[in-house]
Amino acid sequence: MSLAKGQDIEAQDLLFNTPASISIVIPSICFLEAHTTWQQAQKKNEDFISKVDIQISESLQDKTSINAQFTASRLDKSKSSFEGRISDIKKRFDLTCNELASKAEEIPLEFATIQESLARGILEDKHLVDKIILECIIRHARLHPDITKVFLSANTKEFGQQQVTQFLQDTAIRYFSKTTNFLGWLQAQNS
Repeated sequence: MSLAKGQDIEAQDLLFNTPASISIVIPSICFLEAHTTWQQAQKKNEDFISKVDIQISESLQDKTSINAQFTASRLDKSKSSFEGRISDIKKRFDLTCNELASKAEEIPLEFATIQESLARGILEDKHLVDKIILECIIRHARLHPDITKVFLSANTKEFGQQQVTQFLQDTAIRYFSKTTNFLGWLQAQNS
């Protein structure tokens, strides 16, 4: 979602211009989470546009205030800009998902992974999807002990917790919350 929202230009560049020395691996549940997040955002966007439409309509009905016509005009322009931004996000979302689907190795979601994530005392139960994502990454890392592994996620609220970062380190996974930090580390490794 951060790529779709234009919040991480470096990650977008990394995805679309991935060096041959890097393999991208992503838990399959991340695709589901991204689509669910997108749908929730769309509902909020639709609610917002509906409220703006109501304000435009009410402003246009006010025949005595000069500010009413100005407000209606500005709200209409803002609505158009907002819809354009949402269209941009949707295009980047689709491009990102398509690029990941064609380029990334997918970590399948297995029932054992769900069970292990529930049994492990890392992260609160209300963060079930994040627990499952973490467990998928850990299981995959243990299956491939001979390669250097990096986990890149801007979700520092959950994955940046000391307990989580320590668990990742114990499994030989480096965690980066910013793509620029990862790229700096990668450049240092290749020097």
